[in-house]
Amino acid sequence: MNAPEFSQAIRRPVPEGFLEALAAQFGDRFSTAHAVREHHGRDESPYPPMLPDGVVFANSTDDVAWVARHCHAHKVPLIPYGVGSSLEGHLLAVQGGITLDLSGMNQLVAVNPEDFTATVQAGVTRKQLNEEIRNTGLFFPIDPGADASLGGMAATRASGTNAVRYGTMRENVMSLKVVTADGRIIETANRARKSSAGYDLTRIFVGSEGTLGIITEVTIRLYPQPEAISAAICNFPTLQDAVQSVIEVIQMGVPVARVEFMDAWAVKATNAYSKLSLKESPLLLFEFHGSPAGVKEQAEVVQAITRDNGGMDFEWAEQPEDRSRLWTARHNAYFAGLQLRPGCRSSTTDVCVPISRLAECVSETAAELDQASFPYTIVGHVGDGNFHVLMLLDPDNPEEWSESEQLNRRLVERAIAMQGTCTGEHGVGLHKMEFMRAEHGQDALDLMSSLKQAFDPHNILNPGKIIPQA
Repeated sequence: MNAPEFSQAIRRPVPEGFLEALAAQFGDRFSTAHAVREHHGRDESPYPPMLPDGVVFANSTDDVAWVARHCHAHKVPLIPYGVGSSLEGHLLAVQGGITLDLSGMNQLVAVNPEDFTATVQAGVTRKQLNEEIRNTGLFFPIDPGADASLGGMAATRASGTNAVRYGTMRENVMSLKVVTADGRIIETANRARKSSAGYDLTRIFVGSEGTLGIITEVTIRLYPQPEAISAAICNFPTLQDAVQSVIEVIQMGVPVARVEFMDAWAVKATNAYSKLSLKESPLLLFEFHGSPAGVKEQAEVVQAITRDNGGMDFEWAEQPEDRSRLWTARHNAYFAGLQLRPGCRSSTTDVCVPISRLAECVSETAAELDQASFPYTIVGHVGDGNFHVLMLLDPDNPEEWSESEQLNRRLVERAIAMQGTCTGEHGVGLHKMEFMRAEHGQDALDLMSSLKQAFDPHNILNPGKIIPQA
């Protein structure tokens, strides 16, 4: 893939003896093997691999602090790594250095069902958490699709299919344990439901993508498992009709738990990949949570709205196994899309706009993509104005990469012009840095740079991400 090249000249030299010191401290939990470095130097983005000089497999916050202190002292880049599901190049070692793999920090520290909270190490994944707390009658609703780690989800301010009802990681992280660039260990807050004491450090680190500190523990909110759950699919003759239905549902204040959009190509890919037989036209996938009576009332209101917009009758999935099959298929839409063009690489982008501008933004984007020389799919957590475009590119065709970048630029510019954002949940990483100035303005970027300088004066924490030239 002829994605933008990052010159090896910007790699920082590792001081003599530094890798040997890591090997002495961590033994077989430190590796410079090419296969290990390559695994940690690539993600789901279209960028070429950018390998670290070594990988440390951390087991504790103290491990992380030790590595941070030594990297800080020698000005060696340090990149946190969760499960590697980034789509925007977040974890690529553009300046070399050390990757810190946190997947071994996968223990539940405490579950407090009376307070609806849990504290977990950063490497705990969302599926693992929900499996381990299922007997408490509680669950953690943030569901970005991939079985991401909670530390990574906090670092990228993830959201997902349930965000329309339960919010994003921003609303659901109560406190963090963070290792600073120079190896100090801090707690950003306590478990109280609210506080007015000082700066909100939790919110500063949530969404910082490993550039301000390394998250090692996360305290999150839990929710009661719903008494009743129903899911339904509704097909539409056009994309515009489907998205307009979502706008009206949200404006009516219906508390849907999930509302997902798939265009016809995404449905086609999902049918082939997940062995389903969904009607291959634009569709919405709804889920309703609450009491049996509340779920019934929500569904009736939504069904009336969709009919007014040309929607077909709901196809219900009320049994747990049927719902699971549908949502698994939705979560696999990324991998399903890749099968539309075997051997391709994907360039995936997302934007988020005010709900009132969603239909316009999606329709204009689809019209442009219809003229592209490569296939694409559109899916979206459209209940909060967020949608994703998957562009399927020939890895040996630089013209396709250039074309996809032009389309991405126009999509982002369109979203920002509608008072939206260049990314609703993927994060900035490498791919969205160039749009930060247009979205935030130079003064705001300067303030972000000052914050970065204060938290990380040697610019060792995931350098080259979020802020241009950082």
